[in-house]
Amino acid sequence: MLLYPKAYFDKIQNITIQFLIKNKIKILILDVDNTLIDKEEILSEEVIKWTKDIKGQGVRLYILSNTNRKQKVKKVAEKLEIPYIHFAMKPFKRGFKKIQKIVNESPERIAVVGDQIFTDIIGGNRCNMFTILVDPIKEKDYWYTAWKRPIENRIKRKITKEK
Repeated sequence: MLLYPKAYFDKIQNITIQFLIKNKIKILILDVDNTLIDKEEILSEEVIKWTKDIKGQGVRLYILSNTNRKQKVKKVAEKLEIPYIHFAMKPFKRGFKKIQKIVNESPERIAVVGDQIFTDIIGGNRCNMFTILVDPIKEKDYWYTAWKRPIENRIKRKITKEK
């Protein structure tokens, strides 16, 4: 089902190289807002270390963000030394497919990581990619995201019960 991720973690740093190897993931497509940075645009040292560790294990990283604020995404991408696409219009397939074409990899080897079911997870699932839902870094959301959180929380509770 399009609404359900293949995996769920409370934070991005808990996605391990062992988990990625077990699931044959070679590429990670990462969301920015509330996945890599919080609402105040703070990129934590833990996230920086995690990206370096994952890249050091041979996993390629890409940022796919819905924000139209190019400078914000560029700043994060440069700090993490990974390529990016901004204004992706997720859950539309275009941005996901563009990255897939760049990396020349089958969708089953690409994981989409994000904090929103209605953008990251649906978009990744529509492209037959492995989807990983993470909790938002901070509970405080933009107004256009906040209304979806109760629905997402119900889905998370169901996922947690099924484990």
